[in-house]
Amino acid sequence: MPAKGVTVADTADVVVAGGGVIGTAIAWQAAVAGLKVTLVDPGCGDAASLVAAGMLAPASESVFGEEPLLALNLRAAERFPGFVAELERAAGQPVGLRREGTLALAYDPGDQAALARLTGFRHSLGLGTRELDGRSCRQLEPFLGPDVLGGCLFESDWSVDNRRYLAALRLALRAAGVRAVPGRVAGVCVAGGRAAGVRLDDGAGLIEAGTVVVAAGTATAAIAGLPGPLREAVRPVKGQLLRLRHPAGLPPVLGRTVRAAVRGQDVYLVPRADGEIVVGATCEERGPDRTVTAGAVHDLLRDAISVLPVVTELILAEACAGLRPATPDNGPMVGTAGIDGLLIATGHYRNGILLSAATADAVLALLTGRPPAQEWAPFSPLRFARAAGTVASGPSR
Repeated sequence: MPAKGVTVADTADVVVAGGGVIGTAIAWQAAVAGLKVTLVDPGCGDAASLVAAGMLAPASESVFGEEPLLALNLRAAERFPGFVAELERAAGQPVGLRREGTLALAYDPGDQAALARLTGFRHSLGLGTRELDGRSCRQLEPFLGPDVLGGCLFESDWSVDNRRYLAALRLALRAAGVRAVPGRVAGVCVAGGRAAGVRLDDGAGLIEAGTVVVAAGTATAAIAGLPGPLREAVRPVKGQLLRLRHPAGLPPVLGRTVRAAVRGQDVYLVPRADGEIVVGATCEERGPDRTVTAGAVHDLLRDAISVLPVVTELILAEACAGLRPATPDNGPMVGTAGIDGLLIATGHYRNGILLSAATADAVLALLTGRPPAQEWAPFSPLRFARAAGTVASGPSR
């Protein structure tokens, strides 16, 4: 029972804290499965979801030492097209899924050597890629600069328009009957050793629910009632990016996602169907800072122009910054949180768009008493509680 004087704002089978792509995808799928769902979000939902490039790139983003994450990302990429087809039917609008592949480039001999090492590693994992010399790269993308030495084409690494994707999720959410409550979750309510709902940040509102799902991204650390090690495991990593638009009369200058190393610095350019190109992104350990800096704009434009000189002819339409929810091992936290009735789905770092559909599947499985796919096993939230010595080791979902 709520404390005297506390207003019960709603009751639900499931309450989801966080309205970015992760929380929205979970809430939508739970509602489609027949559960009564309430979603709590401040109303913007843009800390990471709206400030992203939307790359679906498990192969071209794979790096040494993250093989379990690669396996999860590959599963997510396999699931994504089917999820998008369901979403477009439910929302009645496209999300801008592009299937032209990703071209990874090297700009100088040092960059080329680094790309060759990564390519060898990716080949050893069975990831399909086609190695190209500079001329072949320019045949695929004629506007590339003359100094590009070579690259690799990852035909199965796609992209999606993240803003259209989030807009479609929100439309599908409403169509499925999810109740959206504006506000922030201040804490998880626990009664009898079980999560019983959430307390809103106005100090009076309470939403009672059979299960609480925390999908609040970087705001997870501020939610009271979560186990301390899980709150402490999530930190914000700032990313700045640019959006460029074609002036009238200029034909499209890029046909697929391009990732490049330019003098040791990574840059990517992601085209949209409407002619926009997203250029990103910085990776800065600056806490919750979301300011756009002149230095970041300069560096992103410099490297983009090195790869694609025609960028100088495009319109700088937007410079923005977002906060990626990162964990110490760069992997997400999805699963039970050590309290009955409490699930957590956060820490997706650079893979939030890619992992959104697979995360919704995993959480729905837990909500309906089924185990998630085996690729999720290394990413239990309880790994951080065990590392802190607050729970006993042993199997968990």
